[in-house]
Amino acid sequence: MLGIYMQRSWIVLFITGILLLPIFIFATPILNFLGQPQEISELAGVISMWLIPTHIAYAFYFPFHFFLQSQLKNNIISWVTLVSLLVHVFLCWLVVVKFKLGVIALVASGNVAWFVLVFGFFGYVVLGGCPYTWTGFSMKAFSDLWGFAKLSAASGVMLW
Repeated sequence: MLGIYMQRSWIVLFITGILLLPIFIFATPILNFLGQPQEISELAGVISMWLIPTHIAYAFYFPFHFFLQSQLKNNIISWVTLVSLLVHVFLCWLVVVKFKLGVIALVASGNVAWFVLVFGFFGYVVLGGCPYTWTGFSMKAFSDLWGFAKLSAASGVMLW
């Protein structure tokens, strides 16, 4: 059942992420409306467009993280995070020192690092790391999504 809850979390968080995309897409006009200087608004708008993959990766990373943490798989979390950190440091060094590409390339390297985390966790879970709680993809994940979304929203409000 834990695997089904994780899949429900993916669905709810992915839909929420899609609903929040206009903030990223229209960051420049939003910042202009809020009184930011044009140059800053435009650069922030470009960077926010490049942050969309990271925003989507969060929808999968956090459920994986809590799924593994609830099963005391902290070593796996640490090792996958270490690999992601090493990839991120290497890519940052590559794009800044070697290629001198700038801020956008740094954001892109961050995107890669987040997806290394997501695919690392996905590989561990799907390839048999959690045989008692991951029984594969299930259509049950789509049942009672509204109730799950309401519970998630209530939990978020309590944390706020």
